[in-house]
Formats: sequence, C-alpha cells, structure tokens
Amino acid sequence: MAAYVAVTASYWAFMLTDGALRMLVLLHFHTLGFSPVQLAYLFVLYEIAGVVTNLSAGWIAARFGLAATLYGGLALQVVALLLLTQLDPSWQIGASVSFVMLVQGLSGVAKDLAKMSSKSAVKLLAPTQGDGLFRWVAALTGSKNAIKGLGFLLGAGLLATAGFTASVLAMALILAVILGAVLVAMPKGLPVGRRGAKFSEVFSKSRSINWLSAARVFLFGARDIWFVVGIPVYFYAVFSDGSEAGNRSAFFLIGSFMALWTILYGGVQASSPRLLRAAQRSQAELAASARNWAAALALIPAVLTGAVALSGGTAPWLTGVLILGLLAFGAVFAVNSALHSYLILAFSKAERVSMDVGFYYTANAAGRLIGTVLSGAMYQMGGLVACLGAAAAMVVCSTLAVAQLRDEASVSA
Repeated sequence: MAAYVAVTASYWAFMLTDGALRMLVLLHFHTLGFSPVQLAYLFVLYEIAGVVTNLSAGWIAARFGLAATLYGGLALQVVALLLLTQLDPSWQIGASVSFVMLVQGLSGVAKDLAKMSSKSAVKLLAPTQGDGLFRWVAALTGSKNAIKGLGFLLGAGLLATAGFTASVLAMALILAVILGAVLVAMPKGLPVGRRGAKFSEVFSKSRSINWLSAARVFLFGARDIWFVVGIPVYFYAVFSDGSEAGNRSAFFLIGSFMALWTILYGGVQASSPRLLRAAQRSQAELAASARNWAAALALIPAVLTGAVALSGGTAPWLTGVLILGLLAFGAVFAVNSALHSYLILAFSKAERVSMDVGFYYTANAAGRLIGTVLSGAMYQMGGLVACLGAAAAMVVCSTLAVAQLRDEASVSA
C-alpha cells in the first residue's frame, strides 16, 4: 500500500504541472497570434514522443525497474519546464515554434515514462480478489485526471496573474522538490527489472490487447480532435472582446471549462467500478459492455455536429449546448476509458505487464497525435463542425474495434 501511495502522489504532482503547462502554452501562443495549425504544431512532437516513448518504456521498465522510469519521467519534466523559461519573445515565429516543439517533445517523453510506470505498478500492487484491480486502476486514473483538470485551471490562472515565464519556473521548482522527496522516501514494492528482457517482447501477440489498442487509438483521437485546439480557440473567440481585460477573462473561462471537463472525467472514471457493477460481473461481461458504451459515446459528437451546423456557429444558445454536450461526452468517455484501462491490465500477464501497458499506451499516444494534428487542420478548414464530425466518425471506428474483444475475452475469463 505504501508503494501505491507514493506512486500515486508522484503521478498527481506530475499531472498537475502537465495540465498547467498545456494551458499556459496554448493560451500564451494564441495571444501572440499563432494560427490553429501552428498551435497544433506546438504539441505534435509531444505526441510523437509519446508514441516512441511508450513503445520503448515498457522494455526499459522491464530491464531497469519501474521506479527508475518513474524517477526519469519526473526529472525530465523538470528539465523541460526549465528550458521553456528560456523562450525569448523577440524570436521569430518559426524559431519559437521549433523551440517549443522540442521542449514539448521532451515533456512528452517525461509524461509517458511516468504514466507507464504508474499504471504498470497498479497491476503488481493491487489486490487480486473481486474487483480490486478495477477499483485501484480506476482510483489512480480518475484522480489523475481530476488533478490534471486542476492543472488546466492553474495554468490559465497563472498566465493571467503571474505571466508565462514566472509560472513555468515556479512549477519546475515545485516538481523538483517532489522528485527529491520521492527519491528519499520511496518504499520498497516495485520490481527492479530483469537483465534478459528483449525489446522484441514489447510487441504483443495477444489478440485482445491488439484490438483494445486499436480501439484506444480512435477513442483518444476522437477526444483530442476537438479538445486540443478546436474548443479552446472557439471559446476564445466567443469570450474575448480583444482587450487585455477581455483576454484575461477569456483565459479564466476557458481554463475553468477545461478544468471542469477533466475533473468530471476523472470523477466518473473513479466511480466506474460501482457504476458498472464490476464486483458482480466477469471480465468477459465487462469487455462486452465496452462496445455498448462506445456506441453511446458516438451519438454525442454526432448530435453536437448537427447543432453547430444548424446554428451556423453563431446562435446565442450554441455555447450553452456545447458546454452541456461536451460535459456529457466527458462522462461517457470516462466510462469507456476506465473500461479500457482495466481491460489492458486484466489481459496482461504479471511478468510482462510493463511491456503490454507500454504497447497499449503507444496506441493511446498515436490516437492523441492523430487528434492533435487533425484538431488544428480541421478547425482551420471547417471550424468546430468539422472537428466534431470527425470525432463522431472516430468513435464509430473505436466501437468496431472494441467489439472484437468479446470472443477472446470469454476465453481469457
């Protein structure tokens, strides 16, 4: 239990800074005049780094131990934050974009090292009776997303009050203190690795894990295609009047929405074992229910696409409908995500859990990468209606992939 608490606390600290940094970078560069596509570029290397890191992080953890990858993730995030304080406002846009992309790439490596370590640790530390695994992974994932939501609000608030450089420096110092505390106080309980681990073992031979990973690509692509650029830029246009005071007000409103969405998402995730009655249902039944929840999720962006199209994007009631609709999307999305997070650990064997989780989160990062790139491109080409329409299509693809889990889930159970 002590090791689980230490891992969770470290992951919380990391995700608070990760959420705050995302909002700081997005809003700061939007006010500097960056286009939606340029804003998306700022996060592309972050997501590419996630794909590469997750593919190799499972092997690194199997080779050197989960504690080593957790420490490495925290340390790299401190370095990334410190580097970002060196950004010079006098640089040309091309130089600024390139620099921030590189720093965000380093931050992406850091995040996925920390994530893989934390999620893999749950498989090894959680109780095996009843729905213990589902409850523990839901608690970690749900609380993490609630903390990241607070980070969105923190980042927007810091940008409006302290400015970009001071905010990033403060986060770096706080995370460095937490890293030092974890290095000194981390209890025993995490595996130390095995020297014979081969990189080729990363690629899963399990049909269930491969289909679940495919479903994850489309699920997270569907979220980020509107979440990364589309909605923040749309809301900025709605809430800001162009003045300095209007910009600050827009920062708080956008940050508050992103925080509320992510906190709701985390809260529903944490409650998913109870919502799904996991204690009374088998692994095969939970796997089959993932298809129904994915199909329900696809309806929400489809309805919102119609609302934006019918209103022409300017009706006074549209903002309220979008807020309520996207909060509903977040709640249903959270159940889907919680089911996926449980199933990847249920399908994985203890001796190769870090590799299976690393492979699965490679798919997760690939989905975020696709969603991030399409978010800027779709918004620039067709506005919010294009982002939401593409999100609906991607959830349909996720539904088709997760439907393939049923047969093998029955065998596994």
